[in-house]
Amino acid sequence: MASPTELSCTCGKVAMRVEGAPILSVECLCSDCQKAGAFFATLPGAEPIVDEKGATFHVVYRKDRVRCVRGAEFLREHRLTADSKTRRVVATCCNTPIFLDFTDGHWLDLFGTLWPEGTLPPLDLRTMTRDTPPGVQLPDDVPNPKTHTLSFYAKLVIAWAAMGFRVPKIDYVKGSLDVR
Repeated sequence: MASPTELSCTCGKVAMRVEGAPILSVECLCSDCQKAGAFFATLPGAEPIVDEKGATFHVVYRKDRVRCVRGAEFLREHRLTADSKTRRVVATCCNTPIFLDFTDGHWLDLFGTLWPEGTLPPLDLRTMTRDTPPGVQLPDDVPNPKTHTLSFYAKLVIAWAAMGFRVPKIDYVKGSLDVR
């Protein structure tokens, strides 16, 4: 198992610790990630999380291998709709997006922007490429499926089985992002 890695927000007040290897590393091109990334880019001081291809880099970890070790009081959630089961969590101290949480799932997608230069796990695939912005040509360095693939889901299920089919809750995020 890889040694623990500490990831922090831009100002350093929030830190997350990840242990072990990720389930996978993906660039997501879904319209929701593009929409959330555009919203986050409007926050004061926020660094962009969507690249020139319209992709958001996620490093997918089992929830039981991720901990907030500092600054949980700064974490707030943002949901694209009031009834969304997916929330994106931001460190309000500096408006750094931290992770995407499928609340009913057993994994977290940590934003690739948290990794220091040269330490980001290598890209496994791009997903949801059906939402690639017009005029963007994706490189063929990794698979570029239109939607999530069977192998994508298989990796999630294998990780879930290794967790004993538990679904840990992320209970340290308190409150919603106030953007007024």
